[in-house]
Amino acid sequence: MGDDKPTPGPTAGRTGGARRAPSPAQAEGQGGAIVRASWWGTGIFAAVAVAATVAPDSFGGPALVLDVALFAAGCVLFGLAFLRAAARSRTDAIGIGGLFFLAGDVAPPAIRRHLVGALAVQTTVGLVTAGVRLYTNLAAGILVPMFGLGLCGLWAARYGRFGPRALPPPRAAPRPPGPRPPDPSPEPK
Repeated sequence: MGDDKPTPGPTAGRTGGARRAPSPAQAEGQGGAIVRASWWGTGIFAAVAVAATVAPDSFGGPALVLDVALFAAGCVLFGLAFLRAAARSRTDAIGIGGLFFLAGDVAPPAIRRHLVGALAVQTTVGLVTAGVRLYTNLAAGILVPMFGLGLCGLWAARYGRFGPRALPPPRAAPRPPGPRPPDPSPEPK
C-alpha cells in the first residue's frame, strides 16, 4: 500500500532545483486578490510619486489624481470592511486593531506581512515625497494609506480569525409594578 504519488504543489513536475516560495494567495488560500490589489496600488502610487518628485511639472497633476482616487477607493473599502465587520460582530469579538491592522492572530503571518507591509510603504512614500516637495500636489500622497487601511480591513472582515463573542450576563428580571416590599434590614440608630 505504498502511496508514492507526488503531491501537487509548487514543485510538482520539477526535478531538483530550489523550491520556490509560494505567493501569499497560494500559501493561505484566501484573499489573494486583496493582497495583489494592495501591492499593485502601492507600486503604481510609488512610481508616480517618485516621478512627480523628480519632475513635478510633468507628473504633479497625474500624481494628484491618483492620490485622490486611491484615497476615495480606500474610503469605500473602509466602509465596506466596517459594514461586514459589524455583521460579523454578532458572533465574533472583533477589535479595531485586529480589523484594520491585522493585530494578533487575525491573519496568517504571510498575509499580515504583505498587507501591513504595503500599508507601511504607502505611508513612507507619501510622507517622504510630500516632505521633499512641500506645498505641491504631492502633499495629497499622505492620504493614500487609507487605501491600504481599507484593504487590511476588508481582508480581516472577510477572512480574519476572531474569537467568539462573549455572551452578555443574564439580566435581572424586571421588577413588577406596585409598592416596594419592606426592607428586611434593621434601620441604623
